[in-house]
Amino acid sequence: MTRPDPRKTAALSAALSGAVDLGALKARADAVRQRPASAPPSAGDGGPSPWVLDVTEATFQSVVERSMDIPVVVELTASWSPEAGQLSPVLERAARAGGGAWLLARVDLDASPRVGQVFGVQSVPTVVAVAAGQPVDAFAGPLPEAEFQQWITRLLDALRDRLPGIKAAEAAVGGGEVEEPEDPRFTAAEEAFERGDFDGAIAGYEAILAAEPGNAEAKAALAQVRFTARAESLTPDAVAAADARPDDVDAQLAAADVELAGQDVEKAFGRLIDTVRRVFGEDRDRVREHLVGLFELFPADDERVAKARRNLASALF
Repeated sequence: MTRPDPRKTAALSAALSGAVDLGALKARADAVRQRPASAPPSAGDGGPSPWVLDVTEATFQSVVERSMDIPVVVELTASWSPEAGQLSPVLERAARAGGGAWLLARVDLDASPRVGQVFGVQSVPTVVAVAAGQPVDAFAGPLPEAEFQQWITRLLDALRDRLPGIKAAEAAVGGGEVEEPEDPRFTAAEEAFERGDFDGAIAGYEAILAAEPGNAEAKAALAQVRFTARAESLTPDAVAAADARPDDVDAQLAAADVELAGQDVEKAFGRLIDTVRRVFGEDRDRVREHLVGLFELFPADDERVAKARRNLASALF
């Protein structure tokens, strides 16, 4: 394999999404995000690097926590694989050169097979990028150094505004200025969220939007907090209950949340659009508003959202 197949990459990433249990991260995420960047190691030395870690089943969760601050590239490997032997030095050199903008976490599947099971690994080597606790991209097989560099550059570009440690590390390496302190209004809302005070977090973000209606960061954060608050009460049988009661609006909303939490995005969108077609008046408004809130969880250019918006418009008019 010389280049990641976009179709295979997307399929693997979708299959892995949600596979890691992030419940234990919630109380500590803010502390991880605010951890100051470490001094970058020399990319040229051959000694141990803080950006290249050998990870076991016992330490894997703590490494996933690091992904709240910088991307973690998980290398799932085995000593008996010649392809893994080709890829491993490529990843290590790139991680050293990255100076802390991302972390390489190497997992020997012979010693830690359960980590491979979590990710559904079909072959070695497999590489999975984890950001904010969730798999976001992946590829399998060896990759030339130049092509891996293109892959990691695209990943960093996509995540730079979401993970604070990337900019901090790049500023340290390049001698740039340290970014400005966080907005205290956001800090207060984030702290409320981490305490499990969803109402306080929602009120905080709503206050920001009242003063700045165009604040995209607050709008996205508000959608995420609202969804997380609802997810606390989700039950696995919600989908079956909704299928049995197609005209029960509350059941359809809950089932869509369950499907979205399980990464079945298009099914969740489709369920609510079908519900919009069946109901009227205030019920229709409720379903439409719920669906638009789900759209806010995704980038504006997500094709699934664009398609669902078109279908929603058709259902409404």
